[in-house]
Amino acid sequence: MHGTKLRLLRGHRYGLVGQNGAGKTTLMSAINNGKLDGWPHHLKTHYVDSGSNVDPVYEARNVLDDLMEVTTKPKSDCIAMMQVLKFTDAMMNGTIGALSGGWQMKLRLVTAVLMDADILLMDEPTNHLDANTVKWLIRYLTEDLNDTTVICVSHDTPFMEQICTDIIHYENREVWGPYRKLVHYGGTMSAFVEKIPQAKHYFELSNEEGQMKLVFPDPGRLEGVRTSTQKFLEMSGVDFRYPGTDTNQLTDITLKMSLSSRVAVLGANGAGKTTLVKMIVGETQPSNLGQCKFYVHPNLRVAYVAQHAFAHVEHHMENSPVSYIQWRFKNGYDREKLESEAYKMGPDELKAIDDNRFEAIWSRRTRAGVLEYEIKKVNVPEKDNVYISRTELLALGLEKWLKQTDEKIAAKEAGLDLRPTTTTEIQKHLDDFGLAQEFGTYGKIRGLSGGQKVKLVLAAAMWNCPHLLVLDEPTNYLDREALGALSSALNEWGGSVLMISHNKEFYSSVCKEEWIVADGIVTVQGVSTERTMKVAKKKKAKDFAQEEDDAAIAEKAGGNMNSNGDKYKDATTNFWGKTVSKKELRNYEKAKKKGDVARMRELLQIPKGKVMPGHEELGDGS
Repeated sequence: MHGTKLRLLRGHRYGLVGQNGAGKTTLMSAINNGKLDGWPHHLKTHYVDSGSNVDPVYEARNVLDDLMEVTTKPKSDCIAMMQVLKFTDAMMNGTIGALSGGWQMKLRLVTAVLMDADILLMDEPTNHLDANTVKWLIRYLTEDLNDTTVICVSHDTPFMEQICTDIIHYENREVWGPYRKLVHYGGTMSAFVEKIPQAKHYFELSNEEGQMKLVFPDPGRLEGVRTSTQKFLEMSGVDFRYPGTDTNQLTDITLKMSLSSRVAVLGANGAGKTTLVKMIVGETQPSNLGQCKFYVHPNLRVAYVAQHAFAHVEHHMENSPVSYIQWRFKNGYDREKLESEAYKMGPDELKAIDDNRFEAIWSRRTRAGVLEYEIKKVNVPEKDNVYISRTELLALGLEKWLKQTDEKIAAKEAGLDLRPTTTTEIQKHLDDFGLAQEFGTYGKIRGLSGGQKVKLVLAAAMWNCPHLLVLDEPTNYLDREALGALSSALNEWGGSVLMISHNKEFYSSVCKEEWIVADGIVTVQGVSTERTMKVAKKKKAKDFAQEEDDAAIAEKAGGNMNSNGDKYKDATTNFWGKTVSKKELRNYEKAKKKGDVARMRELLQIPKGKVMPGHEELGDGS
């Protein structure tokens, strides 16, 4: 933005509206930190964060102690407010990290209520919230607040329609050049759309031609699965309870899934939805294993985008998205998954391996319906390797070792050991998820907006061509256009989908089957319709080599923006991402031949003091 104005009236509720990456969260952070020119510092502001940044120190704090310290309110006031939102004594006395995403957002809302701020800044406040809590929040904002000014960013249009008295819109008009300005419109979201018809996508979950498009890779073949309705997962009589507790959180679960399954998991905050999903993806096991039926195809590839999606990238904030995917998959398997707690072997398991003189697992086979693993023993020739059944190995306590092996075999089946992790290959994959080269190759993850981070997490999860995509609250941080693109991509994709979402408009556009989780019981409603079997042919090394050769040819022709050669040759867009006209392109080529750096910077509209990603040799203009 440049030369724009912001005027707020006491008691008004402003919806801050703009596309992902426009700078909405950046603006609210600047307001909260008092970094806007001319901002009245005597006003008390409070920022309700979206939860997009995972902070281990914050999550280790005690819930009640943290609330009292931040708000400086007495213990009785803090407890009374938390009881309004149904916090239990165990939650109040536990750690913040032990709360689910929905309860953490409720805690941030409790904090906001107790702060008595002049200006309340809210970034995606309905993220993770169930319907009843959203209704409470609407009542609080519209009925209980009188003198407080609210600025809210949310992709939940029905919520915004009910709370907003004004709209502040990020706009980019031709007369303003490359800059955006904030434009004020009085009235609700629907009144705003009447004045600006091109903004109708805020009320539509559609993906019209010319809008954003996401392309998911088709899943590979699953051994023994010949139809889209053949089960790859089956649960019958399954119970689950957390270690150290006396009661089941889930009881007598009976479910099944196939490649045709499109399932929405529904229920109140804390009902056990995420607990169920973690059991399905293999992060936990039934507590009555051996007394129930729990079958998951050993070669099933699962892409799991967790509720706290940004936990996937929190340790890579200073790297580019391309570098993150290279780190994660360069060894031919998902390193991040194998290093997670769900796959990490503990001391007891490592001791069991040593005690049995096991050196490595060499292969896996199915014989007479029994899954067996080929074991190489210490100081024993490979010709004397032995096959041991999965059941026997599990009885020895080697669950994580088998999970690691199964994951590596599944990755090899997807061709991950052959797929190159070059910048060209990864950026091509990121392009399919709407993350352009400016952000994917040259940007840092720290600089991505919430929506762009979700796209990165989705792209990384889909790198291994999974059969099952599990999405825990996928609509958080995505704008309406991106949601429409995600819905279309999922409906086109050939794999199975399992999602937790409170956004009925979104999940009903994809899922016809619902699993209702309440009181420890899962009830199935609806049926997933049979879908056409879509599987990708497994690529061989020569296929990837040919693609790399084609990419190299494109680079020589100046057709690939990931070239490591002449950094001047791909000047098809300016600093602001707009396409360079033919006339400007001709003038740029002339300036390049003369080595006129100042003219090249002028044609690409690079501001003084800035370096353009991909054109670092043009300098910063100083």
